Amino acid sequence: MSLPEWRVFADADALVAELSAALCAEAAAAIAARGAFHLVLAGGTSPLALYRALARQQAGDARWHVWYGDERCLPVDHPERNSVAIEAAWLAASRIPPENRRPIPAERGSQEAATMYAGWLAGVADFDVVMLGMGEDGHTASLFPGHSWDGADVLAVHDAPKLPSERVSLSQARLSRSQRVWFVITGEGKCEALMRWKNGEALPVSAIQGKQQTAAWLDRAAAG
Repeated sequence: MSLPEWRVFADADALVAELSAALCAEAAAAIAARGAFHLVLAGGTSPLALYRALARQQAGDARWHVWYGDERCLPVDHPERNSVAIEAAWLAASRIPPENRRPIPAERGSQEAATMYAGWLAGVADFDVVMLGMGEDGHTASLFPGHSWDGADVLAVHDAPKLPSERVSLSQARLSRSQRVWFVITGEGKCEALMRWKNGEALPVSAIQGKQQTAAWLDRAAAG
């Protein structure tokens, strides 16, 4: 696996400013070429500043189609669900219509939700941009070291090492069916995992690569 482009910014604010501009540029290009923009959103806390910036910029309209890389099997309105946090930070106030915002129905349980989401994705070609985070163990989405990362397009995760243990995740292969894969990584706690990645260790983050580009967007604290 080849290493991504490493893009290091002085701080998280500088990263978000550049990333939000780049994302909107990719959306414009995809819409000009194909009439639609298919985006996979990262969960967790690192990307929330980006989503708030997109809200301030009033990014998104009916030509944007939003998908999720993973979700926790919790009630539909639980505050620890990725969809709840992202709706609050950006999507609820955006011009992206509800039918184009496709959260994973993880409240149905991991297996049923994975089957349903795979059905929704069946007619969707390559994503334009996949956005992902990275945990301190090198996991991304809900693909964890020592677990299966592939198989079906959407995986039921039964024994995640972080609670809740029941999750749903797009697989390594489906996430890699993207023109661009962008990892958003901030904070000192990610330094060790980044070093393991750079040293070629087989981690979930290293297994996912975009067809045109794979990039890691880092603040100085994460880069070390």
